[in-house]
Amino acid sequence: MKLERLTQDEIKKKLEENKNWKLTDEKWIIRKYRFRDYLQGIEFVNQVAKASEEANHHPFISIDYKLISVKISSWNARGLTDLDFELARKYDEFYEQIKYHF
Repeated sequence: MKLERLTQDEIKKKLEENKNWKLTDEKWIIRKYRFRDYLQGIEFVNQVAKASEEANHHPFISIDYKLISVKISSWNARGLTDLDFELARKYDEFYEQIKYHF
């Protein structure tokens, strides 16, 4: 699948639809997720890792006790693509499921 880099206007529109995600360095989106406990965050990371592996598109993940940061971009496109935002929505869905499951 060829990934096309989004224009700044397209990125702005997608960020309006994904309000919890922030643009950084003009080619990354980042979100921080807070959990009630450490293992809840680890469960989230495992789900993110599985979805990312299935898509063959891997984010940077930082685990800081109960705070998980996810940062994503498309290396081959040298910026953001639809796939980045598609995965961001999946990660948000995982967060909502885990947040209310525990």
